Amino acid sequence: MERPIPLPSHIHYELLLQLLERQTMFAVNQNSPQQEQIHELIITLRKALSQQKQLEESCNRANIAIEYHWSLNNLPASSYSPSSPPKDN
Repeated sequence: MERPIPLPSHIHYELLLQLLERQTMFAVNQNSPQQEQIHELIITLRKALSQQKQLEESCNRANIAIEYHWSLNNLPASSYSPSSPPKDN
């Protein structure tokens, strides 16, 4: 049996979007380049969540299990992390 595909929990996207929309956007001057950058970041995050949902639907159609992760702290020791090289055997 194949291992489930690890994906970020949707709440991560929601938290970032709420922070950007409710606090960050209002902390910068209106019509500033920074406000435009924040707006673009919000759009990008919404697209990322939408693309993840499309991936989830594709996995469901292919009967591929998905495992939502809330943190990197709970990953098995054998998992490869891009920030650290794979272990030599």
